[in-house]
Amino acid sequence: MSAQASAAAVTAPAPPQARRRRALRRFLRHRLALAGVFIILFLVLACAFGPSLLPYDQLHIDLRHRFQAPLMGPHILGSDQLGRDLLARLLMAGRISLTVGFVAMILSTAVGVVIGLVSGFYGGRVGAALMRFVDAVLCFPSIFLLLTLAALTTPNLLTITVIIALTAWMQVARIVDGQVRALRERDYMIAAEALGASDLRLMFRELLPNAVAPIVVSATLNVANAILMEAYVSYLGYGIQPPTPSWGNMLNNAQEYLTSAPWLAIIPGAVITLAVASFNFVGDGLRDALDPHMDLPG
Repeated sequence: MSAQASAAAVTAPAPPQARRRRALRRFLRHRLALAGVFIILFLVLACAFGPSLLPYDQLHIDLRHRFQAPLMGPHILGSDQLGRDLLARLLMAGRISLTVGFVAMILSTAVGVVIGLVSGFYGGRVGAALMRFVDAVLCFPSIFLLLTLAALTTPNLLTITVIIALTAWMQVARIVDGQVRALRERDYMIAAEALGASDLRLMFRELLPNAVAPIVVSATLNVANAILMEAYVSYLGYGIQPPTPSWGNMLNNAQEYLTSAPWLAIIPGAVITLAVASFNFVGDGLRDALDPHMDLPG
């Protein structure tokens, strides 16, 4: 009996608190993910509070210091063709781009979770029809679909955010559908159904909490994707319109001065790269930390 008890103890799943502690330890050992967290926090705090600490706002025009290079005058990161402070515009643009990233992530995750839950839970014709619709949307390259929708609407913060969300929910739906189908036949689901639980309770109280790990990873990566998408459409002139700055339209405005004032393109381009890479690193760290196979014995 003692041998059977010890074998059962080895194969028994770890309690939730122990799994969370292990996941946190694995995440803390992921150096790139930790670096990504610190960079994201720095960018968010800098964009939130930095503009109020600067002597210039993003619309202040200083004609005496047009095209000032970084660290060569009163403007720390230099100035643009109108003498506007590049650091002030960069931080205000960060507010716009990060807002688009986070809000589009929330919207796309919500849509994808609902469609994936319904598809995976009901299966059959309903699931097949929803997944074929997802496949049909995925057939269109996201950037072309995004540009088409952006060209048909009035570009502003709200419309661009909604359009990006509408072109980014499909992967979340596929992930949730696969997770729900795998969890649908577990013993706790059969027991909950036998007790008469409603479909909504089964989906949102039983299935969704057990599928949250891949959703969190996908949501993190969707922030990076949304920031890139906003930069694409704004660079091409279909996104956030001047004088409201975003990292994408800052690149658009700088393309005429690549040889005479390269910092106008290099600095916002570097910030976009840093932000996107940081979110991707965090997503990689979360994927490793929340991998259920890491908790299996042996």
